[in-house]
Amino acid sequence: MTGHVSNRERGRGARVAVVAAGVVSPLGLGFEATLAALREARDCVSPVTRFPVEQCHCTTAGQVADASLADALPNHRKARRLHRVSRMTICALRELLAQAPEFRPEITVVGTTSGGMSFGEQYYRALQQPDARARRVPAWIANYPPQKPAVDALEACGLASPCQVIANACASGTNAIGHAFECIRSGRYERILTGGYDALSELVFVGFDSLQASTPDKCRPFDGRRSGLVLGEGAALLALENLASAEARGASILAEITGYGISTDNHHLTQPHPSGIGPRQAMERALTSAGLAPHEVDYVNAHGTATPFNDAAEGRAIAELLGRVPVSSTKGMMGHSLGAAGAIEGVITLLALRHGFLPANINFRAPDADLALDIVANEPRLAAPRVALSNSFGFGGTNATIVLAARAA
Repeated sequence: MTGHVSNRERGRGARVAVVAAGVVSPLGLGFEATLAALREARDCVSPVTRFPVEQCHCTTAGQVADASLADALPNHRKARRLHRVSRMTICALRELLAQAPEFRPEITVVGTTSGGMSFGEQYYRALQQPDARARRVPAWIANYPPQKPAVDALEACGLASPCQVIANACASGTNAIGHAFECIRSGRYERILTGGYDALSELVFVGFDSLQASTPDKCRPFDGRRSGLVLGEGAALLALENLASAEARGASILAEITGYGISTDNHHLTQPHPSGIGPRQAMERALTSAGLAPHEVDYVNAHGTATPFNDAAEGRAIAELLGRVPVSSTKGMMGHSLGAAGAIEGVITLLALRHGFLPANINFRAPDADLALDIVANEPRLAAPRVALSNSFGFGGTNATIVLAARAA
């Protein structure tokens, strides 16, 4: 809590700035590597090496190389026990603090798909082979809680704050950012650390494969012959701050978050409502939150998983609400990182606003005749977007959208 926000600002809602961010994904570690991959429209999906996939329909994923995470912490006993996703989150937070070393969050709000994912998988397997794996069980138990990566990152970087975890399927990362945005807009907080993380897990990989949601082909969002998603992993963190406070101290402002919208269609456990009502309501509510009209949107970073049902529902909602706005999904380049997706794609959208381009929707061959969309196909497009939406939609019809607005670089 803070006493630095005026009553007038509380009444109209504080503006919310992004003053720093850090990202780790299959596109690379950090802003520069991510930006280079986006500008090259690089396909960073590769054959899975972390676990056996010979019996799976899909054999590829977006992966973060372990070697790139080796410097997350010194090589001592405690560091060796860290889960890979903790190392990713530490790297993301270090990049953020390099941009804003004075940033001290009052709370931390993160999203992850958590339970049943990579955190507890090894422990539950150890129950079937207690003798062979007994010595490693304590480390697996220690890394089980879904908040552990955030706590590890805060500790490694010398920070301390209460931590809230939002686990709302694949909308988790965007919901975390949106919740943090609302907390600052309300005037209750000035500075919040937010984002999301998730790591590849054999349990989840095989689960998506069993659902026939994954593809043996390339991931082709919005393509007329799309056949499914590929999974990914990563972590992204954003430092949000009351805009007036950030400007008063001369902080560098990367972008503003101006709106947030959510909805739930309650249609099916894994499929969105075919009308697109859920995604449309989330986008409409985000625009209302931002005080914007649909024609003011310059770009949509779509959820775009390349599954037939998701892309049809989202594409229909975008076309009906926003018309021929440029749209792309970056999941073809890096896979679907589940709870981290909204946070990573939020950073990608921020980079697009700051650097004057629209990220490519790679592997696109032919449009879907039922979707009237302006797809940024295969190559990035030079542009000067001022307002962008970042969408995340999850199982159970849980939908979330944030609105980002450009600031002068």
